[in-house]
Amino acid sequence: RCKSLSVSFWNSYWMLPSDVCGMNCFWEAAFRYDYMKTHPSEKMHLAVVACGERLEETVTMLRSAIIFSIKPLQFHIFAEDQLHESFKAILDDFPYEGKVNYTLYPITFPTESAAEWKKLFKPCASQRLFLPLILKNVDSLLYVDTDILFLRPVDDIWSFLGKFNSTQIAAMAPEHEEPRIGWYNRFARHPYYGLTGINSGVMLMNMTRIRRKYFKNDMTPVRLQWREILMPLLKKYKLNITWGDQDLLNIMFFHNPESLYVFPCQWNYRPDHCIYGSNCKEAEEDGIFILHGNRGVYHDDKQPTFRAVYEAIKNYSFEDDLVHSLLQPLELELRKTMHTYCGRVYKVFIKQLTKSVRDLYARRSKGR
Repeated sequence: RCKSLSVSFWNSYWMLPSDVCGMNCFWEAAFRYDYMKTHPSEKMHLAVVACGERLEETVTMLRSAIIFSIKPLQFHIFAEDQLHESFKAILDDFPYEGKVNYTLYPITFPTESAAEWKKLFKPCASQRLFLPLILKNVDSLLYVDTDILFLRPVDDIWSFLGKFNSTQIAAMAPEHEEPRIGWYNRFARHPYYGLTGINSGVMLMNMTRIRRKYFKNDMTPVRLQWREILMPLLKKYKLNITWGDQDLLNIMFFHNPESLYVFPCQWNYRPDHCIYGSNCKEAEEDGIFILHGNRGVYHDDKQPTFRAVYEAIKNYSFEDDLVHSLLQPLELELRKTMHTYCGRVYKVFIKQLTKSVRDLYARRSKGR
C-alpha cells in the first residue's frame, strides 16, 4: 500500500506518525517545536536578486521558504524597477500569518564601476557581492539564487551560523563532489577553493565578520577589506573568469580558506549530482535539503525530476493539505521520470520533503 500511495496509507501516516516513524521521530519534532517557542530569536534574513524573467521563479523560491520555516523571515529582494509592482502584488497576497516581512530594493552598483558589474556573467548576478555593503545593519544573511527550493526549514541552514569557528565568515557547498566531472579543476584559469571549487548559489554569511575582515590576496601584500578588494579582483581576473561573481568568491576563499565553512552537497543539490549517476552520498542517506535547479532545468524537459518538484511547489496553495495537494501528486510525477539518471534516484527528491511535512504537522498539532 505504501508503494501505491493509497489514500488510506497517507491518512494513517499523518494521523498516526508514531506508528510509522517511531515515537522517537514524533517526539523529536514536538520537542523541536517547543524549543523554538521558548527560545525566540531575531528574524532570519534571506536575500535574493531577481532580474529579467525571474519573477515566477523567485516567488516559488520564497513560497518554499515560507511553507516550512519556524522562526520569522525577513526577505531582502533586489529586483529591477519594473518588477517591483509585480512582487508587491503577489507577496502582499500571501497568507504570512505574521511570520514574514519583505523589503524591495533597486539594483545598485558602485557608481564609478556600475557598467562593468552589470555585464559580469548574467544581468544583476554580481549584486550579491555588494550585500554586506548595502545591508549595513544586517548581522547575518542567507543569500540564494532565484532557482533555489527549500525542502526543509530555513531554520536548519541558518543554524550553521552557530557552527562557525572564530575565523569563518561564510558557508557554501562544493561545486562538485566528483572531480572527474568538475569544472574548476579541469578548466579554470584562476585560483579556486579546494579540489573542485565552491558554488555560490546558496551562501550563508556572517556579514558583520565579512565587513570587519582583512583579506589576503595576490594583488598586494597589504590585506584588503571587502569594500576594497572587489574592484581590484575584477580588474585582474575579468578576462579569465567564466562564472562571474562565483569565480571572484572562489579566488577570495582560495587565499583565505580558513574563512569558509563548507556544508554538504545536500544543502545545494544540482543536476550535476545525478545526471551522470548519483554522487551526493549525503542526499542518498537523508534526502535533498535544498534543491538548486541551475541551467534552467525547471523550465525545460532536460531534467524532468527537477521540474516536477518546481511545478509541485509553484502550484501548491497555502490553504491546501500538503499531503494530498503536494506530496502525493509529486511522487506520482517523480515516478514518471525514472527513465533519466536523476529519476532513478527520485526518492532523494522527496525523502526530506516528506519529513518536513510530517514535522510541520507535528508542530501544528503540538501548538493546538
